[in-house]
Amino acid sequence: MLGRTVSFFGVQCVGALSGVIIWPGHSSVGALTGVVVAGSIWFLVDLLRGTRALDWLRQGGALDVEMTTSGAWGDMVDRTRRLLRARDKLIRDSQARLHDFLAALQASPNGVVLLDAHAQIEWFNQTAATHFGLQTQRDLQQHFGNLVRDPAFAAHLASKEYGREVLMPGRMTTALRPVNLSVQLHPYGEGRLLLLSRDVTVLEQAEAMRRDFVANVSHEIRTPLTVLAGFVETLQTLPLTSKEHDRYLDMMSTQARRMQTLVSDLLMLSRLEGSPPPSLTEWVSLPSIMAQLAQDGSSLSATLAGEAKPAHVISFDCPAGIELAGAASELLSATGNLVSNAIRYTPAGGTVCVSAAVVPEGSLAFSVTDSGPGVAPEHIPRLTERFYRVDRSRSRDTGGTGLGLAIVKHVAQRHGAELKIESVLGHGTSFTLTFPSSRIRSSV
Repeated sequence: MLGRTVSFFGVQCVGALSGVIIWPGHSSVGALTGVVVAGSIWFLVDLLRGTRALDWLRQGGALDVEMTTSGAWGDMVDRTRRLLRARDKLIRDSQARLHDFLAALQASPNGVVLLDAHAQIEWFNQTAATHFGLQTQRDLQQHFGNLVRDPAFAAHLASKEYGREVLMPGRMTTALRPVNLSVQLHPYGEGRLLLLSRDVTVLEQAEAMRRDFVANVSHEIRTPLTVLAGFVETLQTLPLTSKEHDRYLDMMSTQARRMQTLVSDLLMLSRLEGSPPPSLTEWVSLPSIMAQLAQDGSSLSATLAGEAKPAHVISFDCPAGIELAGAASELLSATGNLVSNAIRYTPAGGTVCVSAAVVPEGSLAFSVTDSGPGVAPEHIPRLTERFYRVDRSRSRDTGGTGLGLAIVKHVAQRHGAELKIESVLGHGTSFTLTFPSSRIRSSV
């Protein structure tokens, strides 16, 4: 302001001096005329500068428009330009943070939907689009309740009590492949809502499997325990002959072994799921595994057949000098379960063929083929599930725990092998474990 005042009076002085020089005989009139003319010129120039500055401001103070002026108006323009640059930088920073925030929400494994105070969609990520079948061009600014009509969610949205999650079917759910979503609303801002959704199908299935597993284990243990308790009570309360006493003790021993086998299989599954993969540096002789399988298979066949029935016809074929990389106990357990199942489910006098061969691709195929009753096609995909049985009563009669093929599947996965099951109802079943070439070597 001081500069403008000094400038104005300076121009007045110059004008007065110029008037005196131009009209020397009339110095007072010349001086007054010079002051008026100089002041008018100063005001016109200042008005022009102010008009240019106002025009620049009317254009929004565009930084890309060249604007040069001096004096107080120039100072005002410079200060305004600095403020505009600071504002633009703040806007750019805010937009960058918003972009990063939305990118983080877009990368979230959960569905995210932003709703305004009227529950209309303002923004959603791709996961939410998949969960609810949303489309950006079609569904923005649409009421979310009109697009997702699940009764449980509609009641939750209307209640305005957002402290709990709601379970609802996903858009891709079918009778054969259900999809379950967990949806929860979180208020924020001025009446706005943040909707989070996550696919809990796997968690629901895992929980169902856990419940089934506990129920199956409880049932499998309860049966032999009930039998044992009954025999103990009989031995304690009834007078028995020596023969009856021995028979009851044998039956109790059988039930005890059954529980021991079940616990052993459960511990084996636990170890398989909780331990690191087997090493590629530990090599196991396949002929030695075959020899152990032959000994155990013959013993089991003789036990199951008894004196009044012919034993199974079991054959073993294995090339010499073949070694497998992996855990010896796991490989023996998996192959032993296959041989044991074949013998248990094949009637006495039937045939069981156990063979191993290196196929042209370099992998090793271990096969167990029996002449048993076979398995219907609808049961084959579920045979490796824990406690799954085609015929429960028959499985118990043969002493199976329902965990053998589950162990085989886990061992196969840990050794990079593939389990293939082929069966024709009434004509037998074939189980084949194919080990990759990286786990096979010859020592001959």
